[in-house]
Amino acid sequence: MALEQRDLSRMLETAIVAARLAGQRAMEEINYLKVSVKNDTELVTQADTRCQEIIIDRIKETYPDHGFIAEEGVDGRIFKQSPRGQDMLWWVIDPIDGTNNFAHRMLFFTVSVAVMHEGEPIVGVIFEPATDSMFTAVKDGDAQLNDRRITASEEAMDKFASVGLESHFEGGAPGWACEIMQRTRFRNLGTTALQLAYVAKGSMVATIANTPKLWDIAAGVVINRAAEAVITDWQGGKIFPVDLDSYDGHKFQIIAANQKVHGEVVELLRH
Repeated sequence: MALEQRDLSRMLETAIVAARLAGQRAMEEINYLKVSVKNDTELVTQADTRCQEIIIDRIKETYPDHGFIAEEGVDGRIFKQSPRGQDMLWWVIDPIDGTNNFAHRMLFFTVSVAVMHEGEPIVGVIFEPATDSMFTAVKDGDAQLNDRRITASEEAMDKFASVGLESHFEGGAPGWACEIMQRTRFRNLGTTALQLAYVAKGSMVATIANTPKLWDIAAGVVINRAAEAVITDWQGGKIFPVDLDSYDGHKFQIIAANQKVHGEVVELLRH
């Protein structure tokens, strides 16, 4: 299937509407949460499931035959529905990225919606409801924040720079993470998607993620590529294409960084 720019633009419009609807619902429910534990490791709220339903229902109005991979399935599993017909397009959805924040009524959370084709992300939307910030991009287009073009920074990794880190390190923080903590104004916002968006708009020089799943990163990859940032695995290699037919929720290790510091981050992680 050959996709034209108008096809991408139409899918982007659908993703924006779906993300905004879900984000508005999340903000309405944040003070009335029912929180439970999923898979013994993660919190989940009733809003996660409801927001996912809102997104999928809105997309299906326009694209009833497309496939879906989303975080909230039955009994802690992922939600997965294969495409039907000739359009082998998958929507990859995280209805609330930053659920732990959200469950504690902290406003650092996002809605992440992406479209993937032939294993590559081609449309990306990250919506931060608390600040009404809509990050968007399509393949071979500009990265935008609320319809204004954004690009990754040219800042070096120094004492004034912000680098995003995760909090999921088994056995304690590795040496490279400690070095980054000492050298920079390191940050952990509790949402991988938002940290990726911040790299794309130049607020962070890099973000390093140890345990994200596909729905955490797919939209951010499109936006960072469009913003001229570099996205790789920890060895500096390609993350995509991903075989979506067999994807079962496995984790990735990713680096998103501006062009100036990406190589430096890869070298740090090799030591």
